[in-house]
Amino acid sequence: MLSKKVKELLNNQVNAEFYSAYLYLDFHDFYKDAGLDGYANWYWIQAQEERDHAMLLMQYLQQQGERVKLEAIDMPDKELKEFIDPLKAGAEHERVVTGLINDIYAAACEEHDFRTMQFLDWFVMEQAEEEDNADGNVKKFELFGSDGKSLYELDAEMKARVYIAPSLVIG
Repeated sequence: MLSKKVKELLNNQVNAEFYSAYLYLDFHDFYKDAGLDGYANWYWIQAQEERDHAMLLMQYLQQQGERVKLEAIDMPDKELKEFIDPLKAGAEHERVVTGLINDIYAAACEEHDFRTMQFLDWFVMEQAEEEDNADGNVKKFELFGSDGKSLYELDAEMKARVYIAPSLVIG
């Protein structure tokens, strides 16, 4: 049985993950409108990943006998003007999500909730990867994005990304 605090934090994370999906769909739309289909693809896939993260958290809560409370999802509020803006905002957002995951992990540790800690291990590793990817995208853009030919090549690289659903299956 989950403690009240861990349950609330996990439920909040479900909603945070759905917000992340909304945010990345907004980034997708920004790049699609600009004709950067590769960058649009990158964030389309990011949105799918975030949605799946929310679904995994929902499954876990349900398997613990808890009801999931879906909240209203805030509208994305990032002002996007330059091509680098979504990349920088995405990197910052991933750091925020890492903090949220770490908070849940710390609460589970305080409660000696080893099952939840084990469940969250995958998310901890996933967030490390997410931050590395987001920071790498910013660095590449800062190095090469101002040159048209290089931007074209970066966009093509982003377009090659395919979605691989998480292999973590619960229940």
